[in-house]
Amino acid sequence: MTEQSKIVFLGTGTPNADPDRSGPSVAIIAGGKPYIVDCGPGVVRRASAALRNGISELDINNLDTLFITHLHSDHTAGLPDFVLTPWVLGRENPLRVFGPPGIKAMTDEILSAYSIDISERLYGLQPSNKDGIEVTATQIEEGLVYLDENIRVIAFRVLHGSLDAYGYRFHTPDRVITISGDTYPFPELEEHYKDSEVLIHEVYSTAGFEKYPPEWRDYHSRVHTSSSELAAIAKKVKPGLLILYHQLFNGVSEDNLIYEVYRDYPGKIVSAKDLDVY
Repeated sequence: MTEQSKIVFLGTGTPNADPDRSGPSVAIIAGGKPYIVDCGPGVVRRASAALRNGISELDINNLDTLFITHLHSDHTAGLPDFVLTPWVLGRENPLRVFGPPGIKAMTDEILSAYSIDISERLYGLQPSNKDGIEVTATQIEEGLVYLDENIRVIAFRVLHGSLDAYGYRFHTPDRVITISGDTYPFPELEEHYKDSEVLIHEVYSTAGFEKYPPEWRDYHSRVHTSSSELAAIAKKVKPGLLILYHQLFNGVSEDNLIYEVYRDYPGKIVSAKDLDVY
């Protein structure tokens, strides 16, 4: 019998410093192993909270495979923590990171910035190992970026300003889970989203958008996906479950944000909170 995959939201926030929402990060669990997408602030402690809630696969020693959608700080500010803390607490496997061009330079700079700490832990008095602090960073392109006995991961390009940015399709034994990353809507997305049992998508409130200053309205309308735009996409690709994520509410309630999508796409929709499991 195939073990059911899990989706655990380790953070659903935005660059806004919301104390109830850590920075964006999602764990896809298949075959008893976690695969993490993005690494916003607070990710390691959210993983520990999920472990306390009974998600045994998120034991800190298992945090060794990470996919980055793009290099904006809200999606990567937790990376030093992800590199260092699991190792300090006993991770023995090298960390594997997959992401857009620049990810190798970023991880190299992190290791350099913390070289004094790393050297002291390796050669000082505390117990440590040499493998768990190693980082293998792979700069990805579109297509198959990862394959093992549990999962197949396909990367696809998205439009997010001038950044190299990607979404991911996770093919587990029991379902296809697609994560949009941060993106402006464009027609080719439909091909990447089709046949998804679960579509996890960023969104901003159309109603809340009207409250933005003009310069922010211009920005968001060119690099992110509004609730009405997301509804139009969902009507075409018809995911089994649409999960709103990395939500920018701007004063709109969670229920109202869901309704903004639902009134044009009356499918199964939920709005994710930190530590939700699907």
